[in-house]
Amino acid sequence: MEIRFDNQVVIITGASAGIGKAAALAYAKSGAKVVVNYRKSKEAAEEVVQQIQALGGEALGVQADVSKQGEVERLISATLDAYQKIDILVNNAGTLVGRTTIEETSEEHWDKVMEVNLKSAYLCAKAVIPIMRKQQQGNILNITSVAARNGGGIGAGHYAAAKAGMLTLTKNLAKELAPYHIRVNAIAPGVITTLYHDKFTKPEARENFKKAIPLGREGTPEEVAYGILFMSSAFAEYIIGETLEINGGILMD
Repeated sequence: MEIRFDNQVVIITGASAGIGKAAALAYAKSGAKVVVNYRKSKEAAEEVVQQIQALGGEALGVQADVSKQGEVERLISATLDAYQKIDILVNNAGTLVGRTTIEETSEEHWDKVMEVNLKSAYLCAKAVIPIMRKQQQGNILNITSVAARNGGGIGAGHYAAAKAGMLTLTKNLAKELAPYHIRVNAIAPGVITTLYHDKFTKPEARENFKKAIPLGREGTPEEVAYGILFMSSAFAEYIIGETLEINGGILMD
């Protein structure tokens, strides 16, 4: 049983590193044409595109700050110019920005976290809906976090709130778009070995996280990418409005 996306067009926001990069490579290996979105990391994004091309796949790197409507529209236009359609959108762009307690969080910092993590997903989904509705098919995947369910660590309340918003947005979009054969779901990674934790999580905190994970280790971006591919594949056609938890058992329903 092989998951294939031959001739399908996938946009992945924030795809220059980490989970986004792993998903881009996994989709390409499965036959998809991949749009690698990035905000600042041009060289890293170009490397992802080159890796996909080396695999014999098709890829396009597009710079856009997806928290801004005009730049989202440019991302969508570039995709349509190159490939004439959009089958899958993976709303992966997001970051903590910086750890601050709620008491310490400025209004500007709060707004930035909401824009990067939640507003970006809203803007990108809004932009692809008319295209997917016309096609009468499509998939939207929102990359949220275990923090949406457990509140996150100290200093990550703003991030957890934004990611929880993505869970609710996912459910609403799923109801709204199901009549048009557009499936909307979410992926909630736990502690994954990425630059995110290298930048924002102290080594001792990461060790404590590992002790709390039944599997005893951090997950890999590739393990999250496998879940992303499944949820957007034909094998998940009857799944909508759901969140796939990929966390090694640190949170179980």
